[in-house]
Amino acid sequence: MSDTYIALVILMLGIGSLLTRAGYLMLGQYFPLSKAVSRGLRYAPVAALTAIVVPSLLPWTAGEWPQVGAEFFAAVAAALAFLRVRNILFMIGVGMIILWLLRWLF
Repeated sequence: MSDTYIALVILMLGIGSLLTRAGYLMLGQYFPLSKAVSRGLRYAPVAALTAIVVPSLLPWTAGEWPQVGAEFFAAVAAALAFLRVRNILFMIGVGMIILWLLRWLF
């Protein structure tokens, strides 16, 4: 592949990304969303975060159960700490300490 081809691909992907992300911001007033779509879009950040976090906590391969490891138990401990104290920095600290301890022990 030539450098020109790679540069063109990067440029086209950038334009495509810009159009799909900024297109609604520029033209959204002309195409209002229905109430059902607006309600559904409120859950998009939670769904994206879940799609990023869950595979790292419970890695799996096809035909097998997820592998429960130190990350999963540290996340559970962090969630319980947050429910108890309601402090995000405390939750991060507890999760990291538990993760480091579990990795050190096992």
